[in-house]
Amino acid sequence: MLRIHFTGDDLRRTRLAETADPFWEMVFSRHRLADPAPPATLRPWLAQMRRERHVLHRHERVVAALTPFGPYFPDFITPAEGLQGLDAGLQAILGTPRARLRHEMETLARTAALPGWGRRLAEGETATLMNLAATLRAYHAIAIEPYQDVIGAAIAAEVSRRRRDLAEGGPDGLLRGLAPLMRWRPPLLEVDYDVDRDLHLDGRGLLLIPSYFCRRVPVALADPGLPPTLVYPIDRHSHWQTNRTESLVALLGATRATVLAAIDDGATTTQLAQRAATSPASVSRHTRVLRDAGLIETHRHGTAVLHVITPLGQTLLSSGR
Repeated sequence: MLRIHFTGDDLRRTRLAETADPFWEMVFSRHRLADPAPPATLRPWLAQMRRERHVLHRHERVVAALTPFGPYFPDFITPAEGLQGLDAGLQAILGTPRARLRHEMETLARTAALPGWGRRLAEGETATLMNLAATLRAYHAIAIEPYQDVIGAAIAAEVSRRRRDLAEGGPDGLLRGLAPLMRWRPPLLEVDYDVDRDLHLDGRGLLLIPSYFCRRVPVALADPGLPPTLVYPIDRHSHWQTNRTESLVALLGATRATVLAAIDDGATTTQLAQRAATSPASVSRHTRVLRDAGLIETHRHGTAVLHVITPLGQTLLSSGR
């Protein structure tokens, strides 16, 4: 478990990134390429990556060597400047101090085998750094850039949802709203994590970065001396909020269109409330209208209520999209 320790100043200085970070997305997308059970939302992307495999492979090998599955990968590969864009982040990587490169690559070598160029990178060899920057740019051009519209829409929906939590409840409401992915128990934010760790913010605040390709658990920078950052996976179903076309919204209303789309292969009232960023009581009102219109059916399983789309509802969704 990761335990993030807040003070009052940290709470006031906690903030949410407005966009995805291209370097974190490269790291996590590489992990998704090796994911044995990828989410359905990524299957079209994975199919395209398989078609691009002959071009992608040589770039992916470099990214994989620096970002293995396991307890550690170097922080310099995900610079804070990445939120300013790909070019700014690449310049930051090229300017990484040699002492930091050596330390982080030696730390990586304790848990993963380094290729020959990894040792040259650890020494800050200019040509190797330039090759790394060129490789990251090429990988981004294949795996990330063509999907910016999809990624951007999903992240925008996530940011809109979190802004609502922030507006209604302040930073405290923002952190509470991240459950069940994280648990806000002031002054601790508890995060399910692959290693046991404490992170003391010490007045610096926390930067939350939503990620399209991140999955299962959030990830923090390894070095506690760097600006505290936590990258977290967006709800894989939050893309349904962006799948509401104007015609569907005009017919059903914004929230009701989102509720219908978010049912997917079946969802409980609680799940729909999370996906549509609204209350269970609101979901119940909307599902009653959708049920009366013959667009969904509702079944009780023990104490849970499961909503499923009818053929008529599926036809309406397909036509709307």
